[in-house]
Amino acid sequence: METFKIIVNTTADLPMDYIQENQLGLVYFNYIMDEISYGRDKELDWKEFYRLMREEGKMPTTSQVNPEEYKEYFKEFLKESRQLLYISFSSGLSGSCSNAMLAAEELMEEREDCRIIVVDSKCASMGEGLFVHKAVLMKRQGRTIEETADYLKALVPHLTHVFTVDDLNHLYRGGRVSKAAAIVGTIAAIKPILHVDDEGHLIPLSKVRGRKKSLNALVDYMETKLEGGYLERNKIVFISHGDAREDAEYVRDEIKKRFGITEFMINHIGPTIGAHSGPGTIALFFEGNSR
Repeated sequence: METFKIIVNTTADLPMDYIQENQLGLVYFNYIMDEISYGRDKELDWKEFYRLMREEGKMPTTSQVNPEEYKEYFKEFLKESRQLLYISFSSGLSGSCSNAMLAAEELMEEREDCRIIVVDSKCASMGEGLFVHKAVLMKRQGRTIEETADYLKALVPHLTHVFTVDDLNHLYRGGRVSKAAAIVGTIAAIKPILHVDDEGHLIPLSKVRGRKKSLNALVDYMETKLEGGYLERNKIVFISHGDAREDAEYVRDEIKKRFGITEFMINHIGPTIGAHSGPGTIALFFEGNSR
């Protein structure tokens, strides 16, 4: 049985050692900070990225991967395997997924010996990363590319995202939330709680007063989504942060105390997502009864 190669994006915010260990292909999303373009050929240290946003008020911008760029990436990965499983960033947040599908179709028409499956994760940040991790586990079990893709498509409505940001204006500036929702981000001490819905869009859920309450609200939301036997499905939980490691660890410790889960992956939010979510974001990802 021929194996397949899993391809992910920098939007998944997975640690580079995890990507290398599992031999994942990586598609870079570009961003511009202080009029300098960063991506595959030039990277900015993530700590410096957040410092520029926090201390100097820099406002980065991002761009999606176009079909021709996808074709070049896919051609490169086809040298390693004739079967590619590309896990896309949410179509609800970017047009890159449709660009990847177009590139895959064109390549398969040009080359009959290859198979490229594009799965719309409807996920972002380490939610996308957890989605990728589930694919990695399927591949380790010897599942085919079709079996893995079918499993992932069924997983989409159960890959739960819940997060809090310090300032909704970053999301508003990128067109991710409405102006009305962004007004909350200007009110002192009010912290919004958001999630990603079944279509991969960012949806405000509630707002609380104070940072600690917002972190506890993430764990409270998780509790409601574990009902119906879903606790047992969470052998590992992913948490990402916008240069706020201590707060991410606080959420981790609360989950340990309340649910007995012991395995976690914590990583920073990379510049592509961080350009929209901003410094101080804390995001929690797990498998739940619904999103």
